[in-house]
Amino acid sequence: MLALYRKYRPKALSDVVGQDQVTKPLSSALKAGKISHSYLFTGPRGCGKTSVARILAHEINGFKYELEDNYLDIIEIDAASNTGVDNIRELREKAVIAPSEGKYKVYIIDEVHMLTKSAFNALLKTLEEPPAHVVFILATTDLEKVPVTITSRSQVYTFRLAPLEIMLPHLQSICRKEEIKISEPALSLIAQKGGGSFRDSLSLLDQISTLSADDKEISESIAADCLGLPMDTKISHLLNAYAHGDTNTVTVDLKNLIAEGLKPESIASSCLNKIITLPTPELLPLLGELPKVIAPYSDAKLLLAFLNNMGNSFEHIKESPKAILCSGSKPDAQPHAAIRKEQKKETIIKEQKPLSGPETVEQSEKKIPSSAHAINPPAALTPALSQQLKKCKIVETEDQIDIYPSSKIVKNILSKPANEEILKSNFGKTFVIHDPDDLKNSPEIQKISDIMGGIQEVNDNGGIPF
Repeated sequence: MLALYRKYRPKALSDVVGQDQVTKPLSSALKAGKISHSYLFTGPRGCGKTSVARILAHEINGFKYELEDNYLDIIEIDAASNTGVDNIRELREKAVIAPSEGKYKVYIIDEVHMLTKSAFNALLKTLEEPPAHVVFILATTDLEKVPVTITSRSQVYTFRLAPLEIMLPHLQSICRKEEIKISEPALSLIAQKGGGSFRDSLSLLDQISTLSADDKEISESIAADCLGLPMDTKISHLLNAYAHGDTNTVTVDLKNLIAEGLKPESIASSCLNKIITLPTPELLPLLGELPKVIAPYSDAKLLLAFLNNMGNSFEHIKESPKAILCSGSKPDAQPHAAIRKEQKKETIIKEQKPLSGPETVEQSEKKIPSSAHAINPPAALTPALSQQLKKCKIVETEDQIDIYPSSKIVKNILSKPANEEILKSNFGKTFVIHDPDDLKNSPEIQKISDIMGGIQEVNDNGGIPF
């Protein structure tokens, strides 16, 4: 029994799906009888280069194309296995011999970029002065490695990976013919994993088609388990938490995904596909970090890819961030600049203790010297940066603003150049980001703590979950 990718391999240019930019001009040239002596097909693997090369070789000679046929005038060469100059010299010697059946002798050279420099030079001689009955069809996944002297003497056609709107109907059509019962979300996962490659997508469909039991439909969860992929809803939840600067949810989601047996590389790939499909400004920083999630320590790299960029979100919050003297504080409605203006000689500190009742807090007012007082963060901060400042204690003296992070990871995030620029423009005053240990020894913090009867420590639940 043939594999699906072989069974449904196109046998005519009109059967080729998703490559109109290649098949239409080739069809027009064949109808007009305009045959070039050299074609160069380039594009990612599995997008149809070799299939179209075989179809073109048959249609040039008027041969009927079948998968297992073997015409003497169509010669396929794997350049990865025949890289040397001797192989190309042998080709040149045989090329001068007239075709036995058709009008042309067609050479299909796959992965042509694998040829050595001397082999390319030998091939170039034939391309410069080709016999009238010889046609070359070259295929490559790496056009940059093909010398310009070869590309300039060939008609170059670029193949593309199929987008979801082309791949999904193609898979659905094959499922109907093969009577495979599978949901559309499951097929979308296959198309995602296949990466736009027809061959890879059909191979995955072939693999998953055996999972249908008792004529039940193959669901998204079954397909996800088989492919080792997270479901789309879980990836959306993770990216939504990142976009809103929700560090705790991000770490929990990542921990749960890996606990399900998913590889960090697969999670990163799924996130990248989702971002590329529906890009938003908040998610763009991840595009530079997620490709770095590779072994070794891929789980740690995945966590850092998210947490190191949490402060670079482009979305600005609509309300003032929460007071950070203790966790769970109620938002302060006044901007930081207005607070400083009103607090010339003394500062009123509102001690807020979160209670179990919704939206309810106790507040008490105490006075402390203006030389050292706790403050709220500025209002115009990114959500991610505000989330990190909630894990700090901020004290303002006459000379500067002191920021005391609750952990080293919080300090590292705040100390990133981009985040320091945001803090500088919003605080409007010299600030210092201290080491977490400095919190215990700070005279300013001790002074406020003595007046308030002790400051509640913020619990930093942002530890590495792996």
